[in-house]
Amino acid sequence: MIKYFIYCRKSSEDEERQILSIEAQLAELREYAKQNGLFVVREFTESKTAKEPGREIFNQMLSEIEKDKAQGILAWNPDRLARNSIDGGKIIYLVDTGKIQSLKFPTFWFEPTPQGKFMLSVAFGQAKYYTDNLRENILRGIRQKIRRGELSAKAPIGYFNEPRLRTIEPDKKTFKKVAKILGAFATGNYTLTKIQSKMFSLGLIAKDGKPLHLSTIQRILTNPFYYGYFKYRNEIHQGSHKPMISKKLFDKIQQAMKDNGKPRKKQKEKGFKFLNFARCGECGYCITAERKIKKNGKKYVYYRCTKKSKIQKCQNRFLREEKLAKQIKEYCQKVSLPDEWREKYLAKVNEWEKEESQSSGLFTQNLKKEISAIKTKMERLTNAYLAEAMELAEFQQTKNALMAEKKTKEEKLSDFERKGNHWLGLVKNWIIEANQAKNLALTENFLEMKNFLKKIGSDCVIASQKLSIDFKKPWNYIYNLSAEARGEATSEAKTLTNRLWWTWAESNCRLRNANAVPYH
Repeated sequence: MIKYFIYCRKSSEDEERQILSIEAQLAELREYAKQNGLFVVREFTESKTAKEPGREIFNQMLSEIEKDKAQGILAWNPDRLARNSIDGGKIIYLVDTGKIQSLKFPTFWFEPTPQGKFMLSVAFGQAKYYTDNLRENILRGIRQKIRRGELSAKAPIGYFNEPRLRTIEPDKKTFKKVAKILGAFATGNYTLTKIQSKMFSLGLIAKDGKPLHLSTIQRILTNPFYYGYFKYRNEIHQGSHKPMISKKLFDKIQQAMKDNGKPRKKQKEKGFKFLNFARCGECGYCITAERKIKKNGKKYVYYRCTKKSKIQKCQNRFLREEKLAKQIKEYCQKVSLPDEWREKYLAKVNEWEKEESQSSGLFTQNLKKEISAIKTKMERLTNAYLAEAMELAEFQQTKNALMAEKKTKEEKLSDFERKGNHWLGLVKNWIIEANQAKNLALTENFLEMKNFLKKIGSDCVIASQKLSIDFKKPWNYIYNLSAEARGEATSEAKTLTNRLWWTWAESNCRLRNANAVPYH
């Protein structure tokens, strides 16, 4: 008597659907075996696609047949056994060698004859053709969606899949929260762990109610979908969905991930006014502070080098707090803009505003030409790839870089068309802020003075009990102008300083850079 194995398979990984389908197959096959008097010795079930070889339970069943534990298979349809040529070939080979003497299907007739084996191979071929054709139709649909700018995948957090329109739309509950998280991380003040806690506090959590995994957060922070593009098979495409952030902010997030992935812990100020402000001018290490009490009970605060260098012995002397405070106040006064200069500069800005309307069109036209040139490069790149002149990895890398550059210029053009001569307003604000710097020196608010000097200067160092600051543009021009007025400037500075200021300012006017912030 021929012994049979029952084999049931379901492609879906979804538990509910898979169990119902397999139960239905088992019920039908058991009834079929009972009606036809088949001797079933074992049942095999699994939930896995047959498009590719490598099904564990299927291979186990064939191994048992090779050991002569059974000589026949009972399945609902040949496509339950195989949808690929390798598994189909195994079945036919076992029939050829006599290991399989009988194959029974309620929906298909088979006999171990040349005609029966031919029809079985046709059935396997039809199953494979159906799978291949279905795959091609799906890929064609995906390519069409990509051409329309639609991501054919699950929407990332902050968005949801609209089932009716088959699009990806902003999620009213989470869209603004995710945008807030992305903006916060771009500041560089958060690690992945800290941003994880912030997301949890806003209710951005995993399905199990726990905080999102750090790898998931990292994927969110590097996903171009949030600035209007999306990646499919390592290739960047332009999306039609609503962007959450700008490309400029996205670039800041990527830089923050590189620079501030694990920021150093900030030193607690412990009541000292000027900690985290300057570094040692001799060895380059941080300046720390300590409090000393004299025998008469009077307290003093000193700022000195931490002397952590193991290469050289730092000889830089300490600086008393009141002397440092005096020098900070003097710097605030030295970068303040006198009233007569303020009027002169404001008058010049008014002239630029009149010229702006005449030349802004040229800047817009140049940007559009640059965007058009990038599109041409992308077309040539695609043609080169289709002509097999370059590898897929090289094509994807080059295309992704061009797409990012194109998005940056498009945002710059959009910002310029939206803001117009907004930068001239920023210049005016800077002139007024510089003019009011002298009032800051009179407030005796040293915390604001320290923060003000950190914003407009860099490379603050203390050497030989003297503070020095390298001011950013255009604050360095004001500092040199004030030095000239005090007779402290060199002869070269006296002849160049004022001319440099106007050169810098007029170059900003000519460039028409909508993203330029003059006082940063």
